[in-house]
Amino acid sequence: MIRICILGDIGSGKSYIAKNFGYPVFNADYEVSKLYQKNRNVYQKLKKILPKYIHEFPINKIQLTKAILVNNSNLKKIIKIVHKEIRNEMRFFLAKNKNKKFVILDIPLLLENKINKKNDILIYVQSKKADIFKNLIKRKNFNSRILKKFKQIQLPLAYKRKISNFIIKNKFTKKSVKYATVSILKIIKNERNSS
Repeated sequence: MIRICILGDIGSGKSYIAKNFGYPVFNADYEVSKLYQKNRNVYQKLKKILPKYIHEFPINKIQLTKAILVNNSNLKKIIKIVHKEIRNEMRFFLAKNKNKKFVILDIPLLLENKINKKNDILIYVQSKKADIFKNLIKRKNFNSRILKKFKQIQLPLAYKRKISNFIIKNKFTKKSVKYATVSILKIIKNERNSS
């Protein structure tokens, strides 16, 4: 199984590109939303550390937003609890798809939380700032202050770009994305077959 990891800025279109590879995708953001909706264990842990903000299940994202904006350390506390669960979900996903040729990992804090492995193929999604902003403001709970806090805990984009095996310039068109994903898969397959 070859693990393809998608890197890039928040709102650069990573999830859209991940889906376009046509292989099973582990989408961490989706899994986190599911935890907030369905996992009572996560709710109890968050309620214990943030009793002023978390007081109803399913967890309301507005409560989390308030907790994060009030105190920088709250974001780290939330990530610590949620991250452990996401790792478990990822292990389950990898076991379930162990016979697949490729799996796609769409995990925003992949490098920061040291989830990547040495042989992973890293793909950096590069998008224009204006396109990213257009994409972000379409999101239901968009909050520029929260965005800033998340950016502060991420590694520099220049570093992510530099260590990536491939770069996809996302023009937010189906045609360009399809062409990029097909080309990359072809290169990876050829390299693996020749080695």
